[in-house]
Amino acid sequence: MRPPATARVRLAVVGVVAVAALGVVAASGLNDSLVYYRTASELSAGALQQGERIRLGGMVQPESVSHGDAAVRFVLTDGAADVTVEHRGDPPGVFQEGQGALVEGAFGPDGVFRSDFLVVKHANEYRASDGEVYQPGELEAGGTRP
Repeated sequence: MRPPATARVRLAVVGVVAVAALGVVAASGLNDSLVYYRTASELSAGALQQGERIRLGGMVQPESVSHGDAAVRFVLTDGAADVTVEHRGDPPGVFQEGQGALVEGAFGPDGVFRSDFLVVKHANEYRASDGEVYQPGELEAGGTRP
């Protein structure tokens, strides 16, 4: 015996709503996991509201890093434009000049980018004190070469 037509319609509507809800949840989770950032050149080309929170990426300019009491100050560059950054807190241990970095924060009234989040981009290699470079997978579990 077949269910009445109204029961089939209800079941179809419930199925469509459930699939749509799952799609919305999946799409919002994907948007939260994507990290968009702007470069120094993009900031100089577009209008930006003071205090607007953004992500900024670039290379840490050599000889621009200075450590203060509770902050580190440096310049991020993309080769065409530069942005002075003041990061509150301790930078990651691998932070250094000439390396890629991503900061999150906002511009202050003095034009300095105030960051409270700093991630560095680094090579996936280990350089021993003798200068020898080890690539991932070259070392065995105990830290010795095969």
